Amino acid sequence: MGPLAGLKIIEVVGLGAAPYCGMMLADMGAEVVRVDRYSAPSDAAKTKDPLARGRRSMALNLKSEAGVETLLQLLEKADGLFEGFRPGVAERLGFGPDICLQRNKKLVFGRLTGWGQEGPLAGAVGHDINYIALTGALHSIGTPGNKPVPPLNLAGDFGGGGLLLAFGMVCALFEAQQSGKGQVVDAAMIDGAASFMAMFFHFQAHGTFSDAPGTHMLGGAAPFYSTYETADGKYISIGSIEPQFYRKLFELTGIDPAPFTGAAYQGVEQVMDTTLWPELEKVLAAVFRKRTRDEWCEIMEGSDVCFAPVLGLSEVHLHPHHVARDTFIEINGQIQAGADTEAILTDWGFSEEQILILRNEGGLA
Repeated sequence: MGPLAGLKIIEVVGLGAAPYCGMMLADMGAEVVRVDRYSAPSDAAKTKDPLARGRRSMALNLKSEAGVETLLQLLEKADGLFEGFRPGVAERLGFGPDICLQRNKKLVFGRLTGWGQEGPLAGAVGHDINYIALTGALHSIGTPGNKPVPPLNLAGDFGGGGLLLAFGMVCALFEAQQSGKGQVVDAAMIDGAASFMAMFFHFQAHGTFSDAPGTHMLGGAAPFYSTYETADGKYISIGSIEPQFYRKLFELTGIDPAPFTGAAYQGVEQVMDTTLWPELEKVLAAVFRKRTRDEWCEIMEGSDVCFAPVLGLSEVHLHPHHVARDTFIEINGQIQAGADTEAILTDWGFSEEQILILRNEGGLA
């Protein structure tokens, strides 16, 4: 099922963002086989990680000739392969893109790194916070007068990395079906994070963007695009940017709009009058603290205010909108590293004798 049904992808398991790519491809119907790190399956290896869903796993010893040869034989029947090693590691292990494309000229070889395959920093270690720092994204996130704050590891790892790799893989797979030729997809987290900043570079070019933390509209400076504490110590979010949404905010909070719109209110120009923002923030903060988060949900949720409660991870799945859309699902059972090794090899054309030889040669867990 799904638009990618029929495609076979090999995922040489990495951390975080690479499994996210595998999850996305599997969710869209591709048969994704996870090649786990070489280790004997045990209770400690079991996981309920959503990033591992939707695909079978096998364990190969990629530090052995037998393990690498097994991988190369598998990819002869695959449409794509992706890995998340540092530059040069796959080549040293014996399954770099040159070798793989010799074995399968239609193969799409995906590579996920932080800094990319080349450049002065290509060989350096790093994490999400470093990649978004170098793109200008981190510099702009935070509160006025304070240091930049990393937005978890969403923008670099998962958005700029895993999602960019999944998109690149699908594009290259589509092209390979037309041309009969595979290619290498170099997905660098720093490149993906940089692309996310396109709109803000546009704003900067037109002199409408201050990139200091907390000083621009989308970074928390605007009182109508912010979060507020409620009477029960929880938080709500509003995003009343457009004039009609701005007016609705005053209507549902009961705040007198006159001091913040003026008699000659003409729309977005007045909304963007930054001299009004500090006082409006104080008024909004005082009003929102008068009711609980649930009470504000009853008043504002679904309205033209642009409103949502700020939910914690333990309560997100209970929200009616997520329930209606089946955003979160419960999958029974656990996934074990390497649990499907023999079944995968059999399905992909290996005989019992070949599997036994591979195990005896140390190629399998």
